[in-house]
Order: sequence, then C-alpha cells, then structure tokens
Amino acid sequence: MEAIVKTNFEFEGQKSHYVGKVRDVYSINDDYLVMVVSDRISAFDVVLPKGIPFKGQVLNQIAAKFLDATADILPNWKIAVPDPMVTVGHKCEPYKVEMVIRGYLSGHAWREYKAGKRTLCGVEMPDGMVENQKFPEPIITPTTKAAEGHDEDISKEEIIAQGIVSREEYEQLEAYTRAIFARGTEIAAKMGLILVDTKYEFGKKGDTIYLMDEIHTPDSSRYFYAEGYEERLARGEKQKQLSKEFVREWLMANGFQGRDGEQVPEMTDEIVASITERYIELYENITGEKFVKAEAEDVVGRIERNVSEFLATL
Repeated sequence: MEAIVKTNFEFEGQKSHYVGKVRDVYSINDDYLVMVVSDRISAFDVVLPKGIPFKGQVLNQIAAKFLDATADILPNWKIAVPDPMVTVGHKCEPYKVEMVIRGYLSGHAWREYKAGKRTLCGVEMPDGMVENQKFPEPIITPTTKAAEGHDEDISKEEIIAQGIVSREEYEQLEAYTRAIFARGTEIAAKMGLILVDTKYEFGKKGDTIYLMDEIHTPDSSRYFYAEGYEERLARGEKQKQLSKEFVREWLMANGFQGRDGEQVPEMTDEIVASITERYIELYENITGEKFVKAEAEDVVGRIERNVSEFLATL
C-alpha cells in the first residue's frame, strides 16, 4: 500500500481545510470537523519526507478506542469513525495550551533534569532521580500550542497571568488531565504496559469543555513495557518502550535533531517498512486486538466515499 501523505477533498458544506503535521482537517458548516489522519510522520517538529503505510489507520483507531474509554470523564469531540483513517466530530474552539502530564522522568523532562534543571513549567522535580524513574505524583507541564514551529514550555501561573486560560477553567483542565491519565494508566496496566507521559488537547463548544484530537496514541504518548521495568531501572538500562521514540532515536543516530542545517537521513524502503511494523506492534500491544489492515485499493477514493455518505446523515 502506498502511504497517504496528502488529501484535498471537497466535501458537501466544507468551509475550510487545514493541514497539520499529520492530520488534514476539514471544517463542515462550522459545526463539524472531518479529521483525516494521514500517513505522514513527524519528529522534532519536522514532517519527514516519506509517509508510513497504515500509520494513519493505527493512530485513528487507537484514539477512537481511548476517546470511547474516557467518555464518562468528560465529553469528547468524536461523533463517528466513518473510515479507518477518519474521525468526524464536533468543531470546538481550542484552548491555546497542550496539557502534558508525566508520570515518569523521561524524554524532554529527563533532558532538562540532566542539564541541571529542577523546575519544569513551574513544577518542582525532586533531587536525586534517575532517568525513567517514577515521580512521587504525576506532574503537569503544559506547553503553548504553536501554530508552527516548536511548542514552548509554560507554567500554570504564566498561562493564567497572560490570560490564555482563566484560573477556574485551567484548574478544570488540570483535573480532567489527571483523571484521563489515571484511566489510561489503568488500561495500560491491563496490557502489561506503563503509560509514561502523554498530552491532551481541550476545546469548548458553547459552555462545554471537550476533549479533542487524539489521545493515548504512540504519537502523543510514551509507553514502557511493565515486565522488566524495575530491573532495567536498577541497572541503569534503557527501558523497552512503545512510542515514536524509536523514530527519534534513529534520526539522532543519523545526525538529525531538527536543527538548522541538518539533513533528514535517507528513508529507505526497509526503514519505512520497519516503522510500519512497529506501529502495528504498537496498536496490538496498546489495544490487545489484532490489527486488521484496511482495504488498500484506492484509499483516497474510499475515504471520500465513506465520509460523504456519513456527512449526508448529519
């Protein structure tokens, strides 16, 4: 199957078309969004030159599953999944922050910690921790939501002082973030996984706060395998993980971290195929279900047909 890296649909009632790093989002009559999860892949805020077959289907189906599994905590934007690569949902006014929650000292938090910092986004991190160690309590380290380029770390107090979100609403977002993370942690544990860190996006429709976008996918979250976690931690070894980190590690090993003047290494067919396999492995481990590849003939035509038929029912 060829990877779907670009779409350009004209749906009934379509008002606008936004292209993100991975998602193509179509606004329908300013009430609904059609989110097509493409096979594009990004790392270090750069979209890589080749797409990954079936990646869009993996992400879309994991997100749909977790949106359903957390719908009792707060409403979410999802209405239906009319195609394996598409979710249709409510159009909300997004908050201009992403709520990042970390249960363990990993990734960006560890890089900051290793550099000597003990405060991240205004949150204190205890002294004497090692990479991938569990925090006494999960910490929330929000970022600004950049229209382009890098998202920036920001503290709760800065968000409130700058009027990005009111104190009352921000505290509600924090409460939702902790509750969803707790649910995700519980589900992951049943699969023999540890939900290490993740990010959530929220928006409003009327006076109601909605959970938006994707949740608990390997693009937005980091998972460790629970088995052997303590032993690897004690020995100072890397954790066995399920996330997009393996793509970042491959890029870094080949001299690319998204900095000016750096070139993306060649993505051979073998590399692309191996990333597809890892995403399918991620799906099966996170959901506990066998991944069923969608019909690969004329995928763009299939998406257009499925979405158009569904929109006609709204």
